[in-house]
Amino acid sequence: MNALTPIEECLDMIIVGAGISGIGMAVHLAEKCPGKSFAILDRRAQVGGTWDLFRYPGIRSDSDMHTLGFEFEPWKHEKSIADGPSILEYLDRISDERGLRQHMRFNQKVIAADWDSPSARWTVTVENPEGLQRLQCRFLFLGSGYYDYDNPYDAGFKGRDKFKGTIIHPQFWPKDFDHTGKQVVVIGSGATAVTIVPAMAHSGAAHVIQLQRTPTYMVSRPARDVIANTLRKILPEKVAYAITRFKNIALQDLMFKRVRKNPEKAKDFILGETAKNLGPHYNETDFVPPYNPWEQRLCLVPDADFFEAIKQGKASVVTDHIDSFDATGIKLKSGKHLDADVIVTATGLNLAFAGKMAISIDGEPVDFGRHFYYRNCMFSNVPNLAGVFGYINASWTLRVDIIGEYITRLLNQMDAFGAVAATPVLPADADLEEDDVFSDFTSGYLDRGKDMMPKNAPDMPWRLNQDYRRDKQDMRQAPIDDGVMQFTRVREKVSA
Repeated sequence: MNALTPIEECLDMIIVGAGISGIGMAVHLAEKCPGKSFAILDRRAQVGGTWDLFRYPGIRSDSDMHTLGFEFEPWKHEKSIADGPSILEYLDRISDERGLRQHMRFNQKVIAADWDSPSARWTVTVENPEGLQRLQCRFLFLGSGYYDYDNPYDAGFKGRDKFKGTIIHPQFWPKDFDHTGKQVVVIGSGATAVTIVPAMAHSGAAHVIQLQRTPTYMVSRPARDVIANTLRKILPEKVAYAITRFKNIALQDLMFKRVRKNPEKAKDFILGETAKNLGPHYNETDFVPPYNPWEQRLCLVPDADFFEAIKQGKASVVTDHIDSFDATGIKLKSGKHLDADVIVTATGLNLAFAGKMAISIDGEPVDFGRHFYYRNCMFSNVPNLAGVFGYINASWTLRVDIIGEYITRLLNQMDAFGAVAATPVLPADADLEEDDVFSDFTSGYLDRGKDMMPKNAPDMPWRLNQDYRRDKQDMRQAPIDDGVMQFTRVREKVSA
C-alpha cells in the first residue's frame, strides 16, 4: 500500500459487498439511522454478489424465498424456489426503490482495513481500476460472503491434463456454453450438483451422470407455494408475505428439531419419499447416506426435477471413487470407466472469512481464529466491526435482518452515549469454554475452513448460534449496554 495515498473521505459506515447481506444492512441503516453517511463497496460490476457470480445451468435458491428474502420486502414471484435471474431482479428492485444506487460503488476490491484507536476510525484500502484508494469510516460492516471468490475447492484429481474434453467448475461457468448432445459427468453430491444435473439433462445434453463418493439426503417440494400464492390473492401483499414467512420459518424450525431428536425416524421418512419418487430406479447404494439427516444440509429438489430426469433416462447416478481422468473421461477405482465430453467439478467451495481482507487494529493483524463471536455478528475485543455468517440449518440470510436491526440499535445507543467506539470486551482471563462452530455439521467446506473462523462458546453472547427464533428474540430484547459492550465516549478520547 502506498502510505501517501490521500484519505478521500470519512463515512459513518462502509458496507463491504452489494449482495443480500450488504443490501439488507443498507436498508436497515437508511431506515433506522437516517442521516448516517454510508457507501457500499463491491468488487464486481453490479448488484448481486453470489447471485451475480454463479451462472451455471439451473442456478436457483436452495431455500424458499419467503425466508431467503428480506423481512421488509415481500417476495412477489409465483415461484418460491426461485432461479438466479429472479433473485437478481428482486435485489435490483430493492436497490432502485430504496435509493441505494447512489451509495453503491462497483469494481472496488477492499483489500485491507486498519482500526486507529486515537481517531476511532477504520482506514479502508480499496483496489479499483484507478489504483489504490483509501477511505475512512466509523463503523465497518462485512457483507462479503463466506467463500473464496477467486479459488474454489480443488479436489486434486489425477490426470486432469490428459482429458481432451471440457472441465468446468460451477463457480466459473463459461458464458453461452453449449452442452447440447454432450455426455456430461457432474462430480459432487451437494446442492450445486443436484441443481446442475436436471438442468443440463432437461436442456439438451445427451446424458448426465452425477458421480458421487457418498449419497446425500434429497427432499422434494413444489417450486410454487400454493398457500403463499392463495394468500396474495385475498390479502394485502405485506400481510400475505408475513404470514407465509412465519409459516415457513416455523415449519423449518420444527422439521430441523424433529430430525435431530429422532434421526432414524426422519431418515426412514426421507428415504421413503425418495424411493416413492424414483420407483424402480431407487437403490440404497446411490441414495442412502452414511450419516444422519441434517449432519449435512439437505438437498432441495424442486418439483422432483432431479428424480424425473433419472426416470426419463436423461440422467443417472454413480457412486464410486475417482482413480484418475484420462483422455475420454474418468476411470473409477472400481475399474469402471465413465465416458465424457464435459466434466463439471461441483466439488465445493473454500471458506474465506472477511472476504480475505487484511484486518488490523493499530497496525496489528487480527487473527479472527483467536477471537470469539459476539451476538452472532461482532467479535471479541474488535471495535466497530460486524459481519454476517448466515444459518446452515435454515435460510442462510435470515440472520441478515436481525443483525441489521441489532447494529442500528447499537449505532443509536452510541449516539445517545456520545460514544465513538463500541467493543465487546472479553477479558484475557475469561477462560471461556469453546464449542465448535460447526460441530453438528460434517460438510467438507465447513470442516476445511473452521480454523479460520472465530471461536464459539456454548452460550450467548459469545456465540454464532443456529436457532433463528431464539436469536431473533435475544438480539431484539438484550440490552445494548449489557455490561460486555464497552463504549468509548468522545470526552474519553479528548482526554486521552
